[in-house]
Amino acid sequence: MVLALPHELRHRSLKLFGASKNSGPHVSTTIDQVIAIPPRHAYETMIREAAALYSVDAALIRSVMQAESAFNPFAVSRAGAMGLMQLMPDVARAFEIDDPFDPRENIMGGARLLRELLDSHHGNLALTLASYNAGPTAVARYGKVPPFRETRGYVKKVTSLIAFARNSGNDD
Repeated sequence: MVLALPHELRHRSLKLFGASKNSGPHVSTTIDQVIAIPPRHAYETMIREAAALYSVDAALIRSVMQAESAFNPFAVSRAGAMGLMQLMPDVARAFEIDDPFDPRENIMGGARLLRELLDSHHGNLALTLASYNAGPTAVARYGKVPPFRETRGYVKKVTSLIAFARNSGNDD
């Protein structure tokens, strides 16, 4: 092994490998094996961190993420919602999220929003999900899950995803 200070590396490596000063050092790399991580598991560490930080069920975070973006960190809705948990620009600004397409920032913002909605609806999951989808104003206006087909379908989808996770032993 040869030890050298950073400013000496270029000159020493040239001498060691018999290279001329013009050719410079050469580095090559190979990848022997690539293991693909299924999207539903790719963000697990961040989901668990957000769940612990905001006291939100990890299965809820994961299910909202699946329903909102199908685990696509670059998803953008027609309404302008962004990232894994489809945060609206005003929510991202309010939570001081610099990059809503950054998975960690997005998951933390989505979990924080879920925590706030759970608190404002006293733990009522259906109202929390309806507020996440249609907005708190729509839920307040109706005093229940609004009669919007999309919102009712969303509440049903997310609660089904949570139930499936728990029944299959994939909950937290």
